[in-house]
Amino acid sequence: MKNRSLVSITDYSKADYLRILDIAEEFEKKSYQNLLNGKVLATLFFEPSTRTRLSFESAINRLGGKVIGFSDANTTSVTKGETLYDTIKVVSNFAELIVMRHPLEGSSRYASEISRVPIINAGDGANQHPTQTLLDLYSIKKTQGTLENLKIFMVGDLKYGRTVHSLLMALSEFGATFYFISPDELKMPTEYKMYLDSCGLKYYELKDLDDSINQADIIYMTRVQKERFSDPIEYERTKNAYVLKRDLMNGVKDTMRVLHPLPRVNEIDTELDDSPYAYYFEQTENGVFVRQAIISLILGLK
Repeated sequence: MKNRSLVSITDYSKADYLRILDIAEEFEKKSYQNLLNGKVLATLFFEPSTRTRLSFESAINRLGGKVIGFSDANTTSVTKGETLYDTIKVVSNFAELIVMRHPLEGSSRYASEISRVPIINAGDGANQHPTQTLLDLYSIKKTQGTLENLKIFMVGDLKYGRTVHSLLMALSEFGATFYFISPDELKMPTEYKMYLDSCGLKYYELKDLDDSINQADIIYMTRVQKERFSDPIEYERTKNAYVLKRDLMNGVKDTMRVLHPLPRVNEIDTELDDSPYAYYFEQTENGVFVRQAIISLILGLK
């Protein structure tokens, strides 16, 4: 993985995933290390972010590195008309690695082709979010004890949700069975279902959240993303399509856990937060360890 950009989850192999998870486990045991002493990393967030940006910056700081960059493109030369090409060319002179979030699909791939340093995709539009996927895999493995042959329920915005797209691709390596629960307007795109068909993996499309929920190993909730809708009427019609409440947990497996990439709006009732099934806040903490592992491996420090 040394000096290799991480743009799509498919850039890495199943063996790479497992290597990252093993290193993340080491960092969970000892998170503060001085591996990045004297190194500068850049975080370029052209799109709003809280958890992903702060998780990356926490990971870098815990490893003794320095962070440069921005969290609001309106404070940069982009407002003067600077192109993404020029921004990446310039910033790659200042840092050993660039973490980038951008609203345009394909922007991270483009950046990786012109940058002189590795690029980590922190989300490019509705396309991919590979580091979220890797922390999701770590969370699933911690809670289930395995990644093999699990039943994964994906709920909510499956059309624009980049986290579910990346997670589907990764879990297909482990023989997962998928249950897609969404309104018609937000169904899993056809290309991802065709990919599962080509892998010989089973998936089911359901309308109701309580259908077969007692079979779930993981319920992966997503919010309906207002910023992805060009039609506000369509957003209003679908935003409250599914709300996970505590009474829906009756009869589920004791080991079942609810994950969510966050932020949530109202798709998980807060009454679920103190239940044994809620794992979304621990999930965010896992992100620090996984991102420490990814950075260390890309820079050849592990």
